[in-house]
Amino acid sequence: MSEPPAELTIGELAQRSGVATSALRFYERQGLISSRRTSGNQRRYPRAMLRVVAFVRASHHLGIPLEVIGGVLDFLPEGAAPDQAFWQRASQCWSTELNQRIEKLECLRDRFTECIGCGCLSFEQCVLVNPGDVLAAQGPGPARLIND
Repeated sequence: MSEPPAELTIGELAQRSGVATSALRFYERQGLISSRRTSGNQRRYPRAMLRVVAFVRASHHLGIPLEVIGGVLDFLPEGAAPDQAFWQRASQCWSTELNQRIEKLECLRDRFTECIGCGCLSFEQCVLVNPGDVLAAQGPGPARLIND
């Protein structure tokens, strides 16, 4: 069996990672992944980039913004692939933020459940949630939902 190539073309990286070439170019512009250019100006990615792309996709799927993912990737030595220890450190950094997000979503779910129960769905007109539209003084938008 032959040794796999040390570098991948953008098409090979896209096929192996399941990420469109346009997304890979975007990730590269954002500094999340890197490549070298051949004399013909074609991108060549080290094999380790497969794990970096997997890390970016998994992190982004959790709702972590790409900017934050990039900040964590800055701690990864150049050319190194994220390993289990790296993922554990990253997830420790994000667990507080994720828990806060979960808490906020649970609060929103509970509020919407209560609101849907009465059927009016109008915070402006609801005499139970916002009598006399007193929340209008706090400015536009759903004041109770965004200020908690």
